[in-house]
Formats: sequence, structure tokens, C-alpha cells
Amino acid sequence: MSVVPVEVVAGAVAATGPDTGEAGLAPRARFFPSLAAVYRAQLSRARVARIPLLFVATFQSVGIMILMRGVVDGGSEARAVVAGSSVLVVAFVALNLLAQYFGQLRASGGLDHYATLPVPPSSVVLGAAGAYASFTVPGTLVTAVVGSVLFGLPLTHLWVLLAVIPLAGAALAGLGAALGLLAPRPELATLLGQLGMSAALLLGVLPADGMHPLLQYARDLLPSTYGVEAFARTFDSSPDWAAVLLDLGVCAGVGVVSLAAATWAYRKAAVR
Repeated sequence: MSVVPVEVVAGAVAATGPDTGEAGLAPRARFFPSLAAVYRAQLSRARVARIPLLFVATFQSVGIMILMRGVVDGGSEARAVVAGSSVLVVAFVALNLLAQYFGQLRASGGLDHYATLPVPPSSVVLGAAGAYASFTVPGTLVTAVVGSVLFGLPLTHLWVLLAVIPLAGAALAGLGAALGLLAPRPELATLLGQLGMSAALLLGVLPADGMHPLLQYARDLLPSTYGVEAFARTFDSSPDWAAVLLDLGVCAGVGVVSLAAATWAYRKAAVR
């Protein structure tokens, strides 16, 4: 379990301005200073596990592409496999590991620690989600480059990942945090995180054209789908940028909703 020490939030509290005048109560930190404090603390504590996390997430996605290379030659199926495998790195960390983290935090009493700090609940959720999502950037880029070379896809528009990673990461991180906070036991949070990542694997990596209609409907409900679609469209010789922006917009909207749900779940879990 990793929690934020009180001294880390001191800078955020100091930036809040004058006290409210209530005796015995510290001034409540503003959102952005406290968000930065939580983010830095989480990032520094997770730094020890950075290399194993990046290796596992990247190796998993690259291995899937190598296996799919034997049955997929090119075209739209190859674009779907590469885009889905790249976003799968985000799902592994932002959805699976974040669900486990918040599940353990709730079970160990770490939420009580956060409740003693004068920081908004949304900054706790967003800070932890941002720190975990930051680990996905190198692995996602490596997976996209390897997949593009493996399937002979152009590397011209890989820069769109700079938008796909944070937007898909926000949507999946909010979902992962909500699952971890609402699960009554950490074992269940781990199970839900694994199931969510498996859904991202099966529905995001496999080409949608051959799926059963029910699976296609389930795919549309998965937050990462729109990030996968946006990235896959950029492999076309003349990408439909309006469709790319629409997919990214939907992904951003889902991210706002999922992070709001995670903040609500945090408040609900913290008062128990």
C-alpha cells in the first residue's frame, strides 16, 4: 500500500491562501496543488515497480501481436490488432492495476489516511490515476512501433497516441478506481480488474467485423474502444480526421463520467 504522507500535502495547503477562521481546522487545499502533490507522491512510490510493470504490459501486447501475425496478413484486421494491442497496455495498468491498488487501499485502511488530509477527493482519485497512467506511455509507444513494423503499417501518424493515451487512460483509470473502491474485498477488486482487462483484450484486439452482434454491442460499451478506433483510423492512407476527433471526443466524455464515478465511489468508501 502507498499513501501520501502529510508533509507532501503541505505545499498544496500552503497555496490555499488565508485560513477560514475556523478554530482547530487547517485550510482546505485547492484542487490543482493537491492534485500535483498526490501525483508526485504516487509516482515516486510506484517508481520502484516501473520496470516490471512496463515489461509485463509491453511483453504481453507484443506477444499477442506476434501470435496474431500468423492469422492476420494486413488490411483492417491488422490495423485493429495493432491499435487494440497498443491500448491494451493502457488497460493493463490503468484498469487492472488501479483496481487492485484501490481495493488494497480500502481494505488496509488507507482511505482513512487520505480522509485526514485537507485535500479534495477528486484530487486523490485523479492523482493516483494519473500516476498509474503515466507508466503506460513508453510501453504503448513501443507496442505501436513494433506492431506497425510487424504488419507493415505506416508510422506517420503515431503522434495521435499523445491524445489516445491520456484520454483512454482517463476512461479506464476511472473505471478501475471505481471497481477497486466499490469492491467489498481486495480479492474481488483484483478479479474485477482482471475481467476488465480481459474484456479489453478480447473486444479491443480482435477485429470487430467477425464478432457476434452481441459482442459488438459490448465492445461499444467498453471505454477503450473509442481510443482503439481513433488510433486504427490513422493507419489509412487518407485518415478521416473528423471520425478520429469524434472517437477521441467520445473517449474524453467517457473519461469524465468514469472519473466522476470514481470520485463518488471514493466518497462512499471513505465514509464507511
